[in-house]
Amino acid sequence: MSSQPMTFHPAPAAVAPIVADKWSVEDIVALFNLPFNDLLYRAQQVHRENFDANEVELATLLSIKTGGCPEDCGYCPQAARYDTGVTAQKILPLETVLDAARKAKEHGATRFCMGAAWREPKDRDLEHVEEMVREVKALGLETCATLGMLGEGQAEKLKQAGLDYYNHNLDTAPEFYGNVISTREYQQRIDTLGRVRDAGIKVCCGGIVGMGETRLQRAGLIAQLCNLDPYPESVPVNNLVQVEGTPLHGTDPIDPLEFVRTVAVARITMPKARVRLSAGRRQMGEAVQTLCFLAGANSIFYGDKLLTTGNPDVEQDQALLEKLGMHSRGIAIDARCEVTEQ
Repeated sequence: MSSQPMTFHPAPAAVAPIVADKWSVEDIVALFNLPFNDLLYRAQQVHRENFDANEVELATLLSIKTGGCPEDCGYCPQAARYDTGVTAQKILPLETVLDAARKAKEHGATRFCMGAAWREPKDRDLEHVEEMVREVKALGLETCATLGMLGEGQAEKLKQAGLDYYNHNLDTAPEFYGNVISTREYQQRIDTLGRVRDAGIKVCCGGIVGMGETRLQRAGLIAQLCNLDPYPESVPVNNLVQVEGTPLHGTDPIDPLEFVRTVAVARITMPKARVRLSAGRRQMGEAVQTLCFLAGANSIFYGDKLLTTGNPDVEQDQALLEKLGMHSRGIAIDARCEVTEQ
């Protein structure tokens, strides 16, 4: 018997090439339909070509203005029309935001995201956010904001303040969008992204899965994202956190391995983007999160709270990354920090 090790040659997959100028929905469905191992293998190849496979970006999200939103997003506990126990609050004082940013940096975060429950900010509101952006950036953190739709000239003001990223998610595929929200048109989301791009701010844009959409519709969402020109630098993939009182409460959850497939397809179609595990991570457990990292996720929201919903605490995340031999962007994950309530 030969002592030479056996060599396995994976069969070529009948899908679009790893690098594509435009991805059709059909090509993306074909990626979704690959055998699970083949899909993860391909995603890991793309990931390693563009990133350190063991590095993860840590981003902290703070709600700077909570509740009272007039929109009817079916997943959102901050919509004023739903009884979810979230009460409307005024915008936070600057020093409260800076204290949270300092703590986030101490715990290893490199990006600080500020979210406000507005349909669109008024200019007087934007002035407060601009000051927050300037002061948080002075701490040495990347800055990101998610404030709803932006009007003419507002993105330019945020750029002048030093904003690095603006988050505005597409949420889902155009054909499923009407099942989720009626108070904002899909094109309005696209228009805001265009204003952000034109102002020279990097785009953070993703969606939510597990809202009752089909695999075809998940492919439709990714097609919208990866065919933006250019595609987003940061792509948050959210797993629906069901909140009692919202219309989507009681929706059948997405299968965990289907969620991993979604991450892998996002990585393949947007090879240079930071693919972020966002909402719903606390419900995944360590094994599913690990598969998501293998599928090409390289960013997480870090800290025990995301706007109004829970998130794994700092010590849990540090322990998992240490077990996996992963490190944060520029900071080794080996120290133990106290968990601080935001």
